[in-house]
Amino acid sequence: TEMVTGVDLVEQMIRVAAGETLAIKQSDVALNGWAIEARVYAEDPTRNFMPSIGRLRRLRTPAEVDGVRVDTGVVEGSEISMFYDPMIAKLIAHGDDRDAAIARMSDALDGYYIRGINHNVSFLNALVRHPRFREGRLTTAFLDEEFPDGFDNAALTVDIRDAMATAAVLAHLRLGAQAAASDQVSMTRRSFGTVDLVVGIDREPHRVSAKLTDTGLSLSMPGRSIDLHSDWRPGQPLLHGALGGRTVTLQLDMQPDSYRLIHAGVTLDITVRTPRAAELALMMPEKEPPDLSKFLRCPMPGLVVSIDAEVGESVKAGQALAVVEAMKMENVLRAEQDGTIAAVHVSQGESLAVDQVILEFA
Repeated sequence: TEMVTGVDLVEQMIRVAAGETLAIKQSDVALNGWAIEARVYAEDPTRNFMPSIGRLRRLRTPAEVDGVRVDTGVVEGSEISMFYDPMIAKLIAHGDDRDAAIARMSDALDGYYIRGINHNVSFLNALVRHPRFREGRLTTAFLDEEFPDGFDNAALTVDIRDAMATAAVLAHLRLGAQAAASDQVSMTRRSFGTVDLVVGIDREPHRVSAKLTDTGLSLSMPGRSIDLHSDWRPGQPLLHGALGGRTVTLQLDMQPDSYRLIHAGVTLDITVRTPRAAELALMMPEKEPPDLSKFLRCPMPGLVVSIDAEVGESVKAGQALAVVEAMKMENVLRAEQDGTIAAVHVSQGESLAVDQVILEFA
């Protein structure tokens, strides 16, 4: 409201509460454009928005320019505890109209870098970019209708995939240039000619040819070429650049054998390998996930209020087994299937970490 009207409503409420006369009339209030507020929360959208606690190890907020505003009370190193509301910030974007405000909000969310806890930034970005949100066709059933199985990722379009793949290749080649550098020549100007690479996205290989340029990267793949202009350097968490006539911001984290890219509500782990390395990688066996069906695990960090089952007890699906308190809410944990309690691993009053085992079934 303040960005659209220029009136600080909280200030006016405080002044009126102090006995002052309201200093403005309705005719003084002019509307200018459109504004949207997104609430950045310490929660995990992939786990039904369960709260997340911990330290903000890394925090970079979007630059407060061009109609972007960040209202927050935390800084890098702040602790998000289980005792208070999980809101990290209110992010506000303003534009000439709704579409402009949405575009500015999406760009700002791309640049909201948080590490150390789970958060809802990617979900918010997926939401504001959703066609129904853009059209304003919203109801309280929106999430149930559009994300019936819960949120995992936004839709992966060709444009998003190309941006993330190109950014991963740029990072890979500049890291290689850094490792090979033995003089003071700028990495943006070091070139090793065109190289053939295989970019792996969801274990699907994409053959590309790439070459570092003075301003970034030139990449070719079957049917099209992409030029990415960016001054990104190894170690920087955000990659800002120009791609196909549009500006982009991507978050980039180094993994042991891949690059994790986050952009437009999508999170992808991308591998960049030589053709021979990619061929050998296909022969590597995949590790089977452990069977955790015999355990009741804590879905969020919290405090054990009660344990409502004991060793040897037969329980039915849907039966309450434990209550865990987190961020001013009591969460009842229920049995997903019939079974018998084999062991109880925690006690009332104990503080639990996420995924800590509470009960074990026979």
